[in-house]
Amino acid sequence: MPVSNDELKGLYYYLNLVRISDERCRRLFKQGRFHGTYFSAVGQEATVVGPCYGLRPEDTIGIQHREMGAAITKGMPLKYILAELFARKDSPDRGKSHPCHYGWKPLGIITPASTIAAQTVIATGCALAYKIQKKDNVAVCFVGEGATSNGVWHEALNFAGIHRLNCVFVVQNNLWAESVPAALGVPVEDVSERAKAYGFPGVTIDGNDLFATYETSQEAIRRARKGDGPTLIEMKTYRWYGHSEIDPANYRTQEELEYWKKRDPVPRFEKILMERGVIDESYKLATIQRIERELEEAIEFAEKSPHPEPHEILEDVYAPL
Repeated sequence: MPVSNDELKGLYYYLNLVRISDERCRRLFKQGRFHGTYFSAVGQEATVVGPCYGLRPEDTIGIQHREMGAAITKGMPLKYILAELFARKDSPDRGKSHPCHYGWKPLGIITPASTIAAQTVIATGCALAYKIQKKDNVAVCFVGEGATSNGVWHEALNFAGIHRLNCVFVVQNNLWAESVPAALGVPVEDVSERAKAYGFPGVTIDGNDLFATYETSQEAIRRARKGDGPTLIEMKTYRWYGHSEIDPANYRTQEELEYWKKRDPVPRFEKILMERGVIDESYKLATIQRIERELEEAIEFAEKSPHPEPHEILEDVYAPL
């Protein structure tokens, strides 16, 4: 299906919102404005904007510590994302989660655990619930290539394949599972080949091409909603910075980094929209100014929110009867 100019502008806005927010959060951490650490996904924006743009509010996404962009694109208010990052009382988790564990129940954003691939099992469970309820809602789950060697990931995909669940599994293959190269964790060149074992389609695409990530994801989502079962989408991409802000990433070569920076998804998408006449320089400037205003408001909300009191750690432990 052709992508309308309104859709292209929406994708452009979120692509820039995710990039600018990510870079700003890196600076905030270096300034000591919040504690813990920060997991940047700069360079990987198209892998989350493409699948999440246009999802329904009642659809579910399963994310981990590097998917702030998925939460943003799904529609989680930026002020709550920043409040979670700052571990403040006015955040949805009331300051209890580790920084970069973004979640918001009203939009089906599953708060991640630190356990690798745990979100895959939960998202698959959500898709099973949709099937039982006879709903066409979709669960979209994100992992890195390293997670595909984890046992629970295989269990989740096997179960989803058997029951033909409404799932889309996105593998962001950024070549490095922290400091472990993909070749030492995955015995196949394309992770998408693993879908064959579970009886549903797998496809490998350029994860830095927003057109590819959006159109491929939309097709997989349409397929899931029709009841035709899951799809595994491997998106080849690259994170520009270390595993976290305390990782110098000295296990990678400068040549490798420069190779991928030349494939930056943001100017790549922008150039195409400019050439097509969808946007111009004034539209670009207005978009960036809008994002910067929204980001400043979110940071102000987070920094004005109080820290939780020590005794509050004992609250919200059990669900109310």
